[in-house]
Amino acid sequence: MKKGKIFLSVLAFTAFLSTMALANGLNLNSIGTKALAMGGAFVGLADDFSAIYWNPAGIAHFSQQYFGFYGVDILPTGTYKLSPNIPGIGEFPLVNAETERKHYLAGMVAYYRPVTENLVAGLSIYTPAGLGANWSGDDFLALSNNNRLKWNSKIGVVTFAPAIAYKVNEQISLGAALNINYGIFDVAMYAGEADGVDLGQYEESMNGWGYGATFGVLYKATEQISVGVTFRTASTVKFSGEATISNMSALGANSTSDLDREVTWPMWLAGGIAFRPVERLVLTADLQWTQWSKINVIETTYKDPFWDVMMGLSGDDRRPMHWRNRLQVRFGAEYWISNIAFRAGYYYDPSPAPDKTMNVLLPNYDFNVITVGVGYNLDGLQVDFSIEYLMGKERSVPYAVIPSRRPPYFEIELAEGHETAMPGTYSQDIIAPNISVSYKF
Repeated sequence: MKKGKIFLSVLAFTAFLSTMALANGLNLNSIGTKALAMGGAFVGLADDFSAIYWNPAGIAHFSQQYFGFYGVDILPTGTYKLSPNIPGIGEFPLVNAETERKHYLAGMVAYYRPVTENLVAGLSIYTPAGLGANWSGDDFLALSNNNRLKWNSKIGVVTFAPAIAYKVNEQISLGAALNINYGIFDVAMYAGEADGVDLGQYEESMNGWGYGATFGVLYKATEQISVGVTFRTASTVKFSGEATISNMSALGANSTSDLDREVTWPMWLAGGIAFRPVERLVLTADLQWTQWSKINVIETTYKDPFWDVMMGLSGDDRRPMHWRNRLQVRFGAEYWISNIAFRAGYYYDPSPAPDKTMNVLLPNYDFNVITVGVGYNLDGLQVDFSIEYLMGKERSVPYAVIPSRRPPYFEIELAEGHETAMPGTYSQDIIAPNISVSYKF
């Protein structure tokens, strides 16, 4: 066991923030309204403009020019509670916080054009990941030495993806896309204490580029059954930016430092099947595996010499994460009545991160997700609407209460191996309404 004072040093969490754009709670998990409404079980179907993300081999079956737009509003609601049970006093509520309502917008735009009868080219820009957390500083006074500070994070990733697909025959098609990834995130939180000095506000802003590719195969065995496989390579984004600690000058050091950090988007492998038992009904199922174990230890380089030494001595320039590979199971259905489609789906998205990495700026959860949607088609114009509801399973970081001689006369003792986490109980739900408009011409 290792003691940690109630005024927790948030400097211990800075390296952890490098993985923010990788957490399951921050992946959009579904790109395109139709795919989302069907629970993201789309690898074996891939028959609309979002195919470039799910399975680029589906592009080969577009016989006309095709344009599509997709937009989503992500609305997370999270809670965090820290109420230690003090001997002789009882429950002592230190933090009882709920995230402030904030809109996180994301989307996709795509265009495809047949080059020959069997060859189709396309280009898409989309956001595969983007979310954040926005807390009221008043709720965290007990963890920030009574300073009213900003506690928030905002993460966004934009992918530029040119693609090409070839129809080998009526049964088999192949596709590939180049993924050019641009990532950004902003972070604000309490900086903690050092040598008795209250360091005040910590802020970090970074951006960077990374590259990867997506490959897909689609096999239409019969008119009723199609099977797809998609492989997305890992992509290492090289981030650079600036970190600021407002009261660092009290230690005789610069208040800002440039920093570099590499974050690897892990490999993704998925297989799916689409089955049409009757003419207007399609049922889909996917297995989607992500190699999260690549997120093991994150290293950060601070350019300022004092920052470099300080972070090195504290160990915050090299942060163990120990994430685990995860498998998502997804199911979807679509049924047409005249020119109106009704869709529904479900998927299970387990968290790759253990309790020992939990933090209010990046809480991770096991999500059970339900989706519903409708679509309307008229002479090549397609309008779709759906909503996704992600229900996170409550998580807790274990701790014990130790008497202390100084106010507030107790300290928090974290369980062994949890020293980089924030103790307490977490919960989160997410609602994501979205719309798509597409046109074939």
